[in-house]
Amino acid sequence: MIRIEKEYKDALMRIKEYENFFKYHKEKLMKVDGLSETNAEFAIQPARLLYEQIKYEVEQYERIKRGDIEAIQNLEGIGQMLIAVRLALGYSQKEVAERLGVSEAQISKDEKNEYAGVSVQKVQHILQTLGVSSRTEVHLPANPGPGKSTQYHEDIACTG
Repeated sequence: MIRIEKEYKDALMRIKEYENFFKYHKEKLMKVDGLSETNAEFAIQPARLLYEQIKYEVEQYERIKRGDIEAIQNLEGIGQMLIAVRLALGYSQKEVAERLGVSEAQISKDEKNEYAGVSVQKVQHILQTLGVSSRTEVHLPANPGPGKSTQYHEDIACTG
């Protein structure tokens, strides 16, 4: 996941490098090595997979910067969601660190690890500090038992 503008710019540069690589090497494989177009494409396929991953990350970063943050399932991806919130709000790691009263190095470390092992209280504190509201929904199984509700949801409003 791209977390800072420098990573974004580096990824854009790598995309251009890969595109040049594909063009040059595909032509070389076909003209110099005598491979068919299909075989030349097969030969560069591993690099194309890396290229597609970088393109996906760039597209994800651009969506997030526009404020389009995907919902998470079962709290998986909570760390990526926190990073996405920061990016969507336009805050640098340094600005978030100042707001939270921690070092920029701590935010960088947390984001690098995608907030692994973060507590619910810490997530709530970060969201509140950034003035973000969130909503939690719990869906029970279709047949939860006698007299039991099948859905519970709670709105959590975070204010800064």
